[in-house]
Amino acid sequence: MTDNSASPTEVGTDTQALVRPEYTSPFTEIDREEWARLAGSTPMPLTEQEIAAFRGLGEPLDMAEVSEVYRPLSRLINQYAIAAREMHQRTRGFLRHGDEQQSPFVIGVAGSVAVGKSTVARILRDLLARWPETPSVELITTDGFLYPNAELQRRGIASRKGFPESYDRRALLRFVSQVKAGVPEVKAPHYSHLVYDIVPGEFTVVRRPDILIVEGLNVLQPPSMQHPLAVSDLFDFSVYVDARTSDIHRWYRDRFLKLRQSAFSNPDSYFRRYAGLDDEVAVAVADEFWNNINEPNLIENIRPTRARATLVLRKEADHSVQKVLLRKL
Repeated sequence: MTDNSASPTEVGTDTQALVRPEYTSPFTEIDREEWARLAGSTPMPLTEQEIAAFRGLGEPLDMAEVSEVYRPLSRLINQYAIAAREMHQRTRGFLRHGDEQQSPFVIGVAGSVAVGKSTVARILRDLLARWPETPSVELITTDGFLYPNAELQRRGIASRKGFPESYDRRALLRFVSQVKAGVPEVKAPHYSHLVYDIVPGEFTVVRRPDILIVEGLNVLQPPSMQHPLAVSDLFDFSVYVDARTSDIHRWYRDRFLKLRQSAFSNPDSYFRRYAGLDDEVAVAVADEFWNNINEPNLIENIRPTRARATLVLRKEADHSVQKVLLRKL
């Protein structure tokens, strides 16, 4: 299900450069200062209040970060979307299919638990919707395509929730394929983080967007003999959110501690039993989850897909993006 063979760009188990002097890398590495200049005259459409609403729990985000990192990224993706539309029109003309509808532009956003990929996806959704070429942008997370808890139990993989085999990959592939094909309405199952399960009968409906963003741990998984077509094959652009393993571990632990006073304290929360833990016990529980589930998934399945991304955002210990790696055309 996962190709874990090490390519030259994947050597190492952490955020060692995908650009290595002894290899010809498919990536161009750009530091933050140079990357920020690439925004050019692109306007900054988000307000401080809007940016505050994007912040993940314990994840700092300010106007400078959005302006210097995500503003140029939205400009780049906008250029990719325009080019894809022009190519579609040229192909349509070549085939003499004058009435064929434009295919939505699909973006994948991948990365570890607690690395901030959900925040990246939300920022991109709002920035890309401000461009006149792409006013309709939808965001879907792959959580809705996890098997229900009862099915995970039946398969004996409840402890591997979040690993590739815990997702209904055929359903996810069918969903994105239908959106890509221009089906008027496509439904995605709804996942509740409160009850930690799929909610029967609840769906998110996508209606022919200009751009669809698909965010999830394993969205860049390659095809395999069992799954000869992967959802990543349908992406027009993809982003991998990267950081050192030690930093992601710390962010995960800090988030777990803060959730005791928020989501965990809800009487209906699946994790209600952790709300009353003192700091020492809570740290031990968080570390157990990290060591037994999240870190193995990162090392075995998520990080090996990093080199498949169009663009890598590399974060430092304070969550700020300091380097961008862009795949060469």
